[in-house]
Amino acid sequence: MNSLNGQVAVVTGGAGGLGEAICIGLAQAGCAVVVGYHSSEGPARALAGRLPPAALPHAALRCPVTDSAALAALAVEVGRRYGRCDLLVNCAGTTRFVPHGDLDALDDALIDQILATNVRGPIAAVRALRPLLAAPRTEGGTGLVVNISSIAAVTAMGSNIAYCASKAAVDNLTKSLARALAPAVRVLSVSPGLADTEFVKSMDVGWRDEQAGRTPLQRLALPEEVAAAVVAAATHLTFTTGAVIPVDGGRPLA
Repeated sequence: MNSLNGQVAVVTGGAGGLGEAICIGLAQAGCAVVVGYHSSEGPARALAGRLPPAALPHAALRCPVTDSAALAALAVEVGRRYGRCDLLVNCAGTTRFVPHGDLDALDDALIDQILATNVRGPIAAVRALRPLLAAPRTEGGTGLVVNISSIAAVTAMGSNIAYCASKAAVDNLTKSLARALAPAVRVLSVSPGLADTEFVKSMDVGWRDEQAGRTPLQRLALPEEVAAAVVAAATHLTFTTGAVIPVDGGRPLA
């Protein structure tokens, strides 16, 4: 098992439901965590302040993934504060529920927003942080990028068809980047089924129960289980790159 003590992780969308669980899991494993945020500065700073202490201090830094200049500034600040970045988790994402057959409601602005955040955003974040991720480390090992994908990439069932397409693109991007950045940086996707975040808990109970019932393990994913897969990618799966790790309770089998 790789130790994450002394390592630094940047988590985009770190103040969101899955992002928060991932930040906590990485901090518990010993990482100093940069909680990346776009507009949720208050929650991001509060989260950074309550993370389990690590060898290096945690931070909350502005990280709008659709703004390449801001991402470049983020990389400079991470380098200034820490002198390294060992792990990038691309967790920032956006969507809106639109019935798949209602193509008129899937307007151009929403399609552009989804693709800019969910696809261009991870590419831009990797581009900005690549020099730090690929830098040699005295303790050896590689940099790591973990893209948070979705079962929608495989099932084509999700909040809308553009979202499903964006997550399929993320999985393909993971494979392309794994090849392009090797051997200095490994790249993986973690692909959850529907996760029981606060956002999902606010939805109709009958709908949530239906989704759980369609899953062989008969429940939704816990955010902590998604976080555990990210930590495992860094600590245990050290010879794995270009792969998609499902955390979906076997949903594609149903």
